[in-house]
Amino acid sequence: MRVEINMAPSWKERLSAEFRKPYFQELTSFVRQEYSAHTVFPPGKEIFRAFDKCDFDKVKVVIIGQDPYHGPGQANGLCFSVRERVRIPPSLINIYKEIKNDLGKPFPVSGELERWAEQGVLLLNATLTVRASSPGSHQKKGWEIFTDAVIKTVSDEKENVVFILWGAYAQKKGEVIDRSKHHVIMSPHPSPFSADRGFFGSKPFSKTNAFLKSKGLIEIDW
Repeated sequence: MRVEINMAPSWKERLSAEFRKPYFQELTSFVRQEYSAHTVFPPGKEIFRAFDKCDFDKVKVVIIGQDPYHGPGQANGLCFSVRERVRIPPSLINIYKEIKNDLGKPFPVSGELERWAEQGVLLLNATLTVRASSPGSHQKKGWEIFTDAVIKTVSDEKENVVFILWGAYAQKKGEVIDRSKHHVIMSPHPSPFSADRGFFGSKPFSKTNAFLKSKGLIEIDW
């Protein structure tokens, strides 16, 4: 199986040096072997979909997830997102509940978040692949090094980006963000295990839009 790096040219240009590093070559070999021997999500052509649907030059918001969904037909290359007509997972249900409470918007029927990506929301999982029914199975294989480099690239080369960090994992990953020129929003994770401990009521969506508006940027239609 060939690992296809399908991403916008603006990302390829900035990340080309990462692709040549030894860790990424080893990661590519591991991922190729996994797809050959096991069921792995998302489909190979969607591994880098977050970078294809959200051009580097348009990034206004970064949301950091952890693993892709590991159930059949769920993962589509965008963190927290699932395909059309796939049952909406619990964390995304809680995200939608918070949007409804925060902004008064109706509850969406679809869990596909491509509409956010196309507005400049980079929906970045820390690990971009996972073996079916085996959460965490592709952690510590190199993906985290790559996605740390992505976050640092956004932090270094852009300004006035909103980074939304839900949960301790995302918050640790966000330590490389230059907070003197970006806006960081943190709360507990929207998972059912933690949403009641401060995610609900945290109003990340209105806070994001207020910041973007203050910088003369177009707000996100959540």
